Amino acid sequence: MKKSFQSPYFKWGLTAFLVIFFSICFFFSIFKMSGLFSALKSFVGILKPFIYGAVVAYFVLPIYNLLVKKSLPYTKKIFKSPNKALSWTKMLCSIASVFLLLALISALLSMVLPQLATSILSLSSAMPDYLKELSDWLNITLRDNQILQDSLMQIYHKFSNWVVAWMQDDMLPKLIEIMGGSLLGTVNMLKNVVVGIIIAIYMLCSKDLFAAQAKKLIYSIFSTERANLIVKNTRFVHRVFGGFITGKLLDSLIIGIITFIVMTLLNMPYIVLISVVIGVTNFIPFFGPFIGAIPCSLLVLMIDPIQFIYFVIFILILQQFDGNILGPKILGDSTGLSSFWVMFAILIAGGLFGFVGMLIGVPLFAVFYSLVSSLVNRSLSEKNLPVQTNRYLYTDHIDPETNRPIPFKNEKPSEETSISLKKKRKFHINRNNENDK
Repeated sequence: MKKSFQSPYFKWGLTAFLVIFFSICFFFSIFKMSGLFSALKSFVGILKPFIYGAVVAYFVLPIYNLLVKKSLPYTKKIFKSPNKALSWTKMLCSIASVFLLLALISALLSMVLPQLATSILSLSSAMPDYLKELSDWLNITLRDNQILQDSLMQIYHKFSNWVVAWMQDDMLPKLIEIMGGSLLGTVNMLKNVVVGIIIAIYMLCSKDLFAAQAKKLIYSIFSTERANLIVKNTRFVHRVFGGFITGKLLDSLIIGIITFIVMTLLNMPYIVLISVVIGVTNFIPFFGPFIGAIPCSLLVLMIDPIQFIYFVIFILILQQFDGNILGPKILGDSTGLSSFWVMFAILIAGGLFGFVGMLIGVPLFAVFYSLVSSLVNRSLSEKNLPVQTNRYLYTDHIDPETNRPIPFKNEKPSEETSISLKKKRKFHINRNNENDK
């Protein structure tokens, strides 16, 4: 008898197998948690070269696509076979893209790391003097208000003792460990990086083949309608992650450069250190500017209180420029999330996965939000109910016979609500149009 994947017996057997498999996994996850984490850590350690390679390939993908598009007409003139021309173009462009990224990173690190290390070491050695100067300034400024002076000086002494202890006992040892490191750890890291670069080149060369194999697998397992939906949502995931990550990288780089230029003109201390901190933390949406600005402001305050005021004013102007002009120009509405959901995504992802979660939490939640929204709209469409959110805004109930919303009496949507709903509807329409393409 001919067997098929669509056979009910096959589906029952597969369901029973999955139930048993996940039950065993659930048992081990509860009673063997330490062993499970140890095995997972070992597995991730083995896959590190592939993870590095996938990350590098994803970051240089726009550069690779541009190089292939520009160089393919010239290689077709050299090679008579179109397939040979395409394969050579892919190989050369993938190598050029990866090494262009490596050259850029190496140039930035060679310029930033020495000055960054020098700034941190000099800061740790000069910290006691800075704290004493700040203490003298507070005593002179608050000498007419003894009660306020005693309260602030008590807080100041606790803070200064904590800063000195943290820099001497925590930051410096970790910095020396990172800069020196063990020989075995350095060799393993270099091995993973080199193998990751090779894997990135192979991934770029074979990205079309991998995409075709993934589609083939999806259409073989799922029905055509469900497979089309999976492919459509995968394209949306790629658009959200790619647009958000590349846009945020460019935005953070520009903010770091602006900080460096302005601090140089104002002759402020620790220019490279503060510029790097501001640029890196700016990658985190919503909370990033505050995470970077607060410790940098305290650092400037300990050196020069007057420059601290200038620095705070500059940071406020810079963040307004980034939030209202630069960020929207670069990112646009790449996620389609409101400020509330952005804050929610950062807090949840940051609490679960730390700093990495704060970086990827927003695009990850945008994908989840879009998936849930698509499922809800699809369910409503199958029930012949309205899909637009504004149809439910002032709805008292829905007529079970006509499926039409019955509004409250004397209730009309405000102009602000109507504009917000139009923006959301426009985002979803643009998203569906891009997925259809």
